[in-house]
Amino acid sequence: MERATNFEERVLFSPNVPTAVNELLQNAVALSHTNKPEAEKLFQQAKLLDTSCLQTYFALYKFYFYQGLLREAEIEVLAALQESAKQGNFSSDYQRLVLQSDVDMYASDVMLFYLYSLKALAFIKLRQEKEAEARIILSLMQKLDPEDRVGASVIQSLADAIAEDVS
Repeated sequence: MERATNFEERVLFSPNVPTAVNELLQNAVALSHTNKPEAEKLFQQAKLLDTSCLQTYFALYKFYFYQGLLREAEIEVLAALQESAKQGNFSSDYQRLVLQSDVDMYASDVMLFYLYSLKALAFIKLRQEKEAEARIILSLMQKLDPEDRVGASVIQSLADAIAEDVS
């Protein structure tokens, strides 16, 4: 198996990523352009090694997205939303979450990760040509992230540009 050395590391994951998981992720990233099946296998191994490590979900959904595997990317984003909500002890259902006025989505890295993954879901929906679903998510994100800390406004601008091109 081809392996990445420390010099070849391309991604700086969160400092709290377990060493064994980080090694798998780094090797997967290094292989992601040259040996996609092996890279996918390593990403999946990293996830199985520690299902609570949010960075594995992030790495997987980005990998699938860049491969054009939008359904697989969506599955991983939904799993990321589920796991981050579990860790943060809040609803994984973003439509319900908006209705809870006592939730501060800026309170922790886990909650910010949830927002970032929700933004990714909106982008995936847009790429799947499910504009209405993307717009619902983006609308809810304005309520969950009023300061736009995760940059959902960029996806909103893209959705608006797509709508203009269609009309």
